[in-house]
Amino acid sequence: MTDAAAISRPSHDWKKLSAERRLAAAEAFWHDENGGAEQAEAITIIAQRIKFRTKSVIAMPVEKKARHLVALPAVSESVAARLIVAYHLAHQRPMMGRFLDALGIAHENGLIADEKVEPVAKERLVTAVKTLGELSPPEDVSLYLSTLLWQDPDTWGALSELPEGRGTAAPSTT
Repeated sequence: MTDAAAISRPSHDWKKLSAERRLAAAEAFWHDENGGAEQAEAITIIAQRIKFRTKSVIAMPVEKKARHLVALPAVSESVAARLIVAYHLAHQRPMMGRFLDALGIAHENGLIADEKVEPVAKERLVTAVKTLGELSPPEDVSLYLSTLLWQDPDTWGALSELPEGRGTAAPSTT
């Protein structure tokens, strides 16, 4: 079992994102067909913050809603989780696929094909993370691994033992 203290929270990961990535995530969030509940929550918070009617926020263009969402001082764990997942689905599928390929896990465009995946051994993860690190920026790898860990700690728990899984990968030198 994974130590809960070793798992980053979605809101913590959201705050660590660069402004550019946060904006890309927010735009993906508003296009996410599975994010209705989180979008409704975000609309309510934005409306309260900018003193607009909810209806007016709903009618805003995606780019404007994205900027307002990024400007919020904090978001709930559920909204942060949906933001990060939407970001990965919109912008990181090739990286997700490479990681799953390295582990030999069947997937469809970066999404795991099986409903249940057995816990992955640390040795296999070390090799897959190394492969991923050779092809992707450290901050992308760290965010993805952290996301896997908080989404399913039973399957991906061994990631908490790796520096990249705890968000402490060495900074990029490029």
